[in-house]
Amino acid sequence: MTADEPLRPQRGDRVTLKTIAEMTGLSLSTVSLSLRGGTTLKQETRDKVNAAAQALGYVPDRAGVRLRTGKTNVVTLVLDGAEDSIDFARQMIQGIGQAIAGTRYHLNVTPEFSRTQSADTIRYILENRAADGVIITHTAPDDPRVEALIEAGFPFVSHGRTAFTAQHAFHDFHAEAFAQRAVERLAAKGCRRIMLVIGDDRTTNYRNLTGAFEQASRNAGLAAEVLDNGVPRSNPTMMRALGLDLAGRQNRPDGIVCDSEMRAIALIGGLLEGGLTPGDGIELIYKQTSGILPTLFPRLDSIQEDVFAAGVELTRLLLQRIEGAPVAGLQTLAEPVLHWRS
Repeated sequence: MTADEPLRPQRGDRVTLKTIAEMTGLSLSTVSLSLRGGTTLKQETRDKVNAAAQALGYVPDRAGVRLRTGKTNVVTLVLDGAEDSIDFARQMIQGIGQAIAGTRYHLNVTPEFSRTQSADTIRYILENRAADGVIITHTAPDDPRVEALIEAGFPFVSHGRTAFTAQHAFHDFHAEAFAQRAVERLAAKGCRRIMLVIGDDRTTNYRNLTGAFEQASRNAGLAAEVLDNGVPRSNPTMMRALGLDLAGRQNRPDGIVCDSEMRAIALIGGLLEGGLTPGDGIELIYKQTSGILPTLFPRLDSIQEDVFAAGVELTRLLLQRIEGAPVAGLQTLAEPVLHWRS
């Protein structure tokens, strides 16, 4: 090593702020400010520090950061365990991961399989300040998690809207537009009796979707039925049985809107078993969250929700909320992407 070469850590040595300062020739305070996202520094300086930190494999001492700043540098995704969307969890996590790349934040994922359990998780985060901000999914109109977070003044964003008068940050799929476009498409294809097959009746999405479906059907002059499956009755076995039952009905609907790709797959299985092919005797439009159904049934119409993009947007909103941005400017809707194939 020459006298001009910066010091590099030996194998096993912990990389610290001092290590980065020695490598870059910058002061300790400059390195610290840069890694905290200091916007007063030149971009050239921040890039230099970030490059050195990545090259050295620097990992912040979270305990030390928390003692000095009160921050954890952690965002937590409380992920509802409802199995209503194919590939939802992976795409959501990847979107959040991309959005926090290059920031000081790390992602903690807490899967939940009970709404009661989920409220306990939020309570734990609040009591222990276990994160700087929270993302929650599958919101209900009077969601107790949202209520607790609002009352605590804790930074959060929800994937879904609520009925609370107090505003909060959210990003949501535009369910009303989904329902309207689907009904208009079925009407244009000559359907006169249509059905909405929908699952979880506890969510705000359920309320928004059913209301918009019924209104759009009235506007189009169509006879409409909402098949409220509820949570216990929307499993794949029962959805397949529903498809088989519909195939045998004399007064069956001639058009179906399905709120979930997973439910649509099971429903199609039952229709096929009953001798009825979607697109030939009965029209079907489903909410698409993966590439599975378009591969199996390339002629079926779908309306897509980009879950990966939702993860990116939720993170963008949350980081702004953590920095103190007002919630009124942190409420966005994702417009549905139409895939008219037939």
